[in-house]
Amino acid sequence: MIVTANAAVSRSWASQATGILAGLTSGATFLFGAVYFAGILGPPATGASASAIGAGIMITAIVAAVLTSHPMRERVARTLNLDPDNPVHGLALVLAVILFGSQVSLVAFTDVLAADRSQPPLTVLDLFAQEVPFLIIAATGVGLYIRRDATQATARLGVVKPAWWQIALALAAAGVFFAFGQGIDFLSHALTPDIAHNVDITTRHVFGGLGAPAGIAAIAVLPAICEEILFRGALQPRLGLVVTALLFTSIHTQYSISFDTFAVFVLALGLGVIRKYTNTTTTIVTHAAYNLVVSIGIASQLLGFAIAVELALLALTALALWSYRGRTPAATNP
Repeated sequence: MIVTANAAVSRSWASQATGILAGLTSGATFLFGAVYFAGILGPPATGASASAIGAGIMITAIVAAVLTSHPMRERVARTLNLDPDNPVHGLALVLAVILFGSQVSLVAFTDVLAADRSQPPLTVLDLFAQEVPFLIIAATGVGLYIRRDATQATARLGVVKPAWWQIALALAAAGVFFAFGQGIDFLSHALTPDIAHNVDITTRHVFGGLGAPAGIAAIAVLPAICEEILFRGALQPRLGLVVTALLFTSIHTQYSISFDTFAVFVLALGLGVIRKYTNTTTTIVTHAAYNLVVSIGIASQLLGFAIAVELALLALTALALWSYRGRTPAATNP
């Protein structure tokens, strides 16, 4: 579908292709939901309501079909940075709606924490298989080797060589995000102790097999590269900051409905702001540094040192931004 959408860009029949691809995707999703609703596939996990999940998926498919009709695409395009007649933009919109609606249905009608605990802990290979599809979708979505070469695709995705101050900004932001996450974790344990306890148990179980150096490196690097290139690199320039943050939050079902989910959304907004004013490479570094700090718990063990480094990074970033602000931008060819 994504390859076909890219091949149809700028063709005389692009508008028709947009409607056909959106309709096929929505229709297939509706049929999948109907199969679930009928109980043919059974529940995705013990105790889940297959009929409720199926109904949620069918409703999602209907919403996607309505939103991707041509009149609605034109309305949506006024808010988001979309071309209503671009097949790639239309397919991205319908897939975004389906992803979000399906994930919401899954979380609403499944005890995802119990379901995750019933599965074996993640291995490095599992994490690789889970994350790399995001990278493939992003590369295919921007038309790598279909309508863009490698240089054009990386530029479209915002994967560029960062300035030194952007690295400082990324590391400083990772520290701020970690402090925010710790605050939310404290709030979660204070206000919703039972939910917080279940989230802790599930997190330790899911990621318990990744405590070795190779596992910690995988947690830091794989999600940072693959998720940032898809969400901040490919999707945010078209779907906007808030919609992309919601989509990013929806794939982190391991937190169920909790304060941790709210924290993920806020961190997604933060990464989106960094992407807006810098590039995707900077958000990759931020995401990787944050995951690394969370995985090894360095800030709690070396709190004084961590605070000193964080203040130094913030000072460096502020100085660089102030210096950059005073420069006269070079003339560019529009």
